[in-house]
Amino acid sequence: MTGSHLKALAALQSKTPVLIALYDQHDRLRFANPAFRAAYHVGPDESPTWEEIMRRNHAAGQGTILKSEDIDAWIASTLHRRGKVPFRAMETDLHDGRWLWMTETVDADGCMLCIAVDVTTIHAEERELRQDRDFALRAAQVDELTSVPNRRYTMGRLTEFIANCAENPHMWGCVAIIDIDYFKAINDRHGHQRGDEVLLDFARQMQEFVRRSDCFGRIGGEEFMLILPDTTISEGHRILDRLLERVRNSRPLENIPEFFYTCSVGVAEYRDGDTVSDLYARADQALYLAKRDGRDQVRRHTLPGSDQEVHPDQAP
Repeated sequence: MTGSHLKALAALQSKTPVLIALYDQHDRLRFANPAFRAAYHVGPDESPTWEEIMRRNHAAGQGTILKSEDIDAWIASTLHRRGKVPFRAMETDLHDGRWLWMTETVDADGCMLCIAVDVTTIHAEERELRQDRDFALRAAQVDELTSVPNRRYTMGRLTEFIANCAENPHMWGCVAIIDIDYFKAINDRHGHQRGDEVLLDFARQMQEFVRRSDCFGRIGGEEFMLILPDTTISEGHRILDRLLERVRNSRPLENIPEFFYTCSVGVAEYRDGDTVSDLYARADQALYLAKRDGRDQVRRHTLPGSDQEVHPDQAP
């Protein structure tokens, strides 16, 4: 592309009514044309994160219209789905009356290109049908209580992760199963509503630790899964240690300020030839050992030739 073409491109992106934005792998805005900045009320020199944009627009009653009264739950649900596939498209409506058709394209490094076109003139009934479809799809993928991916979606992502590793020798990663310690006792002592508050708190604590390439979901009761592509088991261990420290310091029950909870984690790395059952079973074995050895800790299940901590012959 010549210098004159680049100059023309720069001029056109500044004039087009199409919204254009680029987010980095940490979901911070790195480029946005005037149309995007005007729609989402972002100043010409600002570089906020996507979450910061959504929260301040919600507080001001501008930007995207949210279909949930709980901004924290909506943010959690969207973050756990945002940027998880190379491309997706959706509709969104703005407080100024416009409807946008938005696409998200994600590269291998986690950078995301967002392009949105005004589709307000499309027939309202057709738009409502598409919105109903999108809502039903989301409901099929998201855990109703915590707003994170549900078991079906998470296990599907685990299947994709293993298939990608099998097809690409340069890919690797690990999987963690996380269990909230003594959760039945929490329910028995404080009631199921307080137990739900603990589950919600844990899901929100996880937001800081889930990268765009990761998948975090609830797979049953008080048990969660974290899929960490392109992550060694030692790196995964460090991430999960930081998570456990954060959870220990959380005080989720406002009327019981002394209450705290902990988690146990089992983590296993992908090995050549693994099936979903193989990898899941090794992570589950490591979780068993973390609980057996006192809870509130991370245990690794690795195979000979790795930086081993737990061997198969040590597992139950």
